[in-house]
Amino acid sequence: MSTSSTADLPTDPTAALASRNPADPEDVVTLVEPVGAAAVARAAERARAAQPGWLRVGAAFRSGALDSAASALAADAEGFAALIVREVGKPAAEARGEVARAVAILRYYAQAPYLPVGEIHDPSAGDGLLYTRRHPHGVAGLITPWNFPLAIPLWKAAPALATGNCVLLKPAPEATACAARLAGLLAEALPADVFSLLPGGAHEGAALIDVSDVVSFTGSTAVGRSVVRAATGRGIPVQAELGGQNAALVLPDADIESVAGHVAAAVAGYAGQKCTATSRVIAVGSAAEPLREALAAALRDFPVGDPGDPGTACGPLIGPAALDRVTRLQQGVAAAGGRVLAGGDRLDRPGWYSAPTLVEGVPDDHPLAVEEVFAPIALLRTAATVEEAVALADGVRHGLVASVHTRDLDTALALAGQLHVGMLKVNAPTTGVDFHLPFGGSKASGLGPREQGRAALEFYTESRTVSLLPGGRR
Repeated sequence: MSTSSTADLPTDPTAALASRNPADPEDVVTLVEPVGAAAVARAAERARAAQPGWLRVGAAFRSGALDSAASALAADAEGFAALIVREVGKPAAEARGEVARAVAILRYYAQAPYLPVGEIHDPSAGDGLLYTRRHPHGVAGLITPWNFPLAIPLWKAAPALATGNCVLLKPAPEATACAARLAGLLAEALPADVFSLLPGGAHEGAALIDVSDVVSFTGSTAVGRSVVRAATGRGIPVQAELGGQNAALVLPDADIESVAGHVAAAVAGYAGQKCTATSRVIAVGSAAEPLREALAAALRDFPVGDPGDPGTACGPLIGPAALDRVTRLQQGVAAAGGRVLAGGDRLDRPGWYSAPTLVEGVPDDHPLAVEEVFAPIALLRTAATVEEAVALADGVRHGLVASVHTRDLDTALALAGQLHVGMLKVNAPTTGVDFHLPFGGSKASGLGPREQGRAALEFYTESRTVSLLPGGRR
C-alpha cells in the first residue's frame, strides 16, 4: 500500500489533523488534535490493567460482546456507509459492502472464543500429562490505513479481542471520523479500556509500538519496515501488510471481453486505492491485441463521478498529493517513450479526480513498472510465452496477489505453484478477499504472519507448553 497511516504527516507533532472529503475538499469532516505520546502510554496502562479481567470474563461474554457490536453495526449500516463515502471517497456501493463485511467479520470472530485453545499429549515416558494452551499477548497495538476505514481495523481488532487481548487503535488521520464512530459503537459493547482510540500521526504510531505487546500494521513499505524494526527491537510479535504491484496474466484462450471487465474494475474501482488493485496487465501471445482494445475501451467507459452517486465505481483520490503524483506519471508517459491508451490526466471537476488510465511501452525501470502507484492506472505489457509472463509478474519487489485468466485448468494449477505471491485468483479480479482465509503477501508485500481467519487467532496469542507429573516424583 503506497499510502499509510503515518507517512506524509506534518513534522510538528502537535499540529491538528484535518480529514477532508476527497470529493469536496472544502468539506472538513473532522479536525482533531493528536493525543500525544503521553496519552498513548496512559491508554496502554489502562488497557494492561483491564486485560486480565477481559480474559477472565470467559468465552461466552467475549463472544456476546462481539456479537452485540455486530448487531449495533448492522443497525447503523447506512450511517457508517455514508460516513465512509464522505470521509474517504469510497463509492457508495463499495462502502455498503465494506460495512456488511465488517458485520460479518465481527460475527465470525464472535465464535472464536469457543474454539479449542490447545492440545493434550501423553508424556514420552511414565505417568503424567502434557498440554499446550494459547494465551493472549496482552495489549495489541493496531496501526491502520484510510482506504478500508472499518474493515481493516475490525479484521485486526476482532481476533485480538476474541482471544482476550485489549486493543489500542491508531487510525490514519484521513479516516479519523470513521474510527471515532467505530470506537463509540465498541464502547457500548465492551468493558472500559478494552478498546481505546488514539488519533494522531507518526509520533503516536511510534509511541504505540513502544507500549504494545503485539503490533499489527497496514501501510506503506517504507513505514512498515520501520514498524517491524521497532517492534522486533523490543522483542514483540509484529505483522505488516505493505501493499502490492499486482499483475493480471491474460492467456490467449481467455474470454477477452469478460477479462477486460474484471481487470478494469480491479484497476479503477475505488480509484485504484486498494493494495490488491491490478497495476500491471500481462497479455500472453495472441491475447495482446484484442485485450489492448477491450481493456482500453472498458477503462474509457468506466463510471467515474461523485462517490455518493449509485452508479459511480471510481471516485476521487484521497488527497492532492496522490492526485499530483499520478498526474505527473500520466503526463510523463510520452517523454518516457510510452503511449497512453486510455485516460491520461486529472479530471476537470471539484475534488481530487483522475481518469482511469492504461499505458504501454514505458521502460522496465519506469515507476509504473516497478512501484505501487495506488491510483486508477495500469501498465499493459506483452509476453510471448507463459514462462515470460511469469518472469514479468515476479520481476518486482512485491508479491501480494496475481490473477490468471485462462480456460485451461492445468495451466491455472501450474501457475498457482509458480507465481511468487501470497494469493492467486483464477478468472477473477485481483481485488476482493475472503475474511475467513489467510491474507498477506510474499516478498516486500508482507512481513510477519498472515492476517484474517484462524491465522489471526494464532498471531494474537502465544503457545505455552505445560508438563504435569504426579506429585512426589523425583
